[in-house]
Amino acid sequence: MVNSYIPLRFTIFISFSIAASSSFKFHSVSHAPLSLPKATADDLISVLGPSYAASSLNPIVSRDIKSCLKFLVPFKPDKSKPECGRCSLRTGLCSGKIEAVEKRSKVEDENSLVWWPPEPILELARLAVDSGGDPGSIQRTLDPKVIPVPNVEQSRKNKCQLTRTPYGRHFIAEEVNSYFEFLFQLIESRGPSVGLDVSLSRYDLFHGHLFLASDTGRLGILFHAKEYPAYDKKVFPYNMGYCQRGSDVTYDDSMNLRNILWLAPLPSNSSPGWVAPGVLVVLDAHPDGIIYRDLIPKYVQFVRTIYEDDLGTTAVDVNYLNVGTTQEPDYQLFMC
Repeated sequence: MVNSYIPLRFTIFISFSIAASSSFKFHSVSHAPLSLPKATADDLISVLGPSYAASSLNPIVSRDIKSCLKFLVPFKPDKSKPECGRCSLRTGLCSGKIEAVEKRSKVEDENSLVWWPPEPILELARLAVDSGGDPGSIQRTLDPKVIPVPNVEQSRKNKCQLTRTPYGRHFIAEEVNSYFEFLFQLIESRGPSVGLDVSLSRYDLFHGHLFLASDTGRLGILFHAKEYPAYDKKVFPYNMGYCQRGSDVTYDDSMNLRNILWLAPLPSNSSPGWVAPGVLVVLDAHPDGIIYRDLIPKYVQFVRTIYEDDLGTTAVDVNYLNVGTTQEPDYQLFMC
């Protein structure tokens, strides 16, 4: 890798082209029979949407996609409107029914924040759909102030640029920024419950791609964990450039779980209401599953990468970077 930002799809493609495929223990996988129905990224979004959307799919495709979903927050496709009150990320306070009647656990509050995020996130979600999936509608809600990306975990020492640009921005609505930070933290804390041990580091989970889904305009983020596995002559003999140097991320079966998907609540396009709550789910790309077979390009199957461009139109990259030290972490958000 050179100093400038290069997406993983290109670095790993180059590495794969010059490495011996026989050295990779997961690469040889038998091809699925041609008679099997093929899934698309739109099918995945539909399965995670309202019941009427899921019911329109080929039942075999729907069943096989569902078998590859590991939910970090319980899935509730029929819960079609917010509760009377929600917790605010900015103030840490709850309102309405939540505060007055229900005393809930931290887990329940976190679940509620995924199902029904704070109002600024709901406004973004509706804007995405009402715009017809126009990424500019989201980009125009960013603060124009430019924030230089500092030296992240000594990345400059290794000539590594982690972000698409050397500067980032924030959303004007501070609660949007806080919510995206919350999502990174929630993935880290709940990942082990589904077999995903993930760390918030520049080698592992530090970025996601904010997109607007192709068919519906639904707002989502595709997070990528395990971004830079450590070079290993036997199990991962691929040179991914400067950003891989010093990695302590072990290549193992947890790579199957490196794609994590958040979807915002889906607004109705015919009324002020909502037809589906938010979703946070790990996509299991094990070699026997439909996600591996149909949603991952063959040239990156060994790193199990789903690409955000297949899910919709990308608006911005969401980076959550530790600009502090190992002893005193300081995580900050950069939209690039």
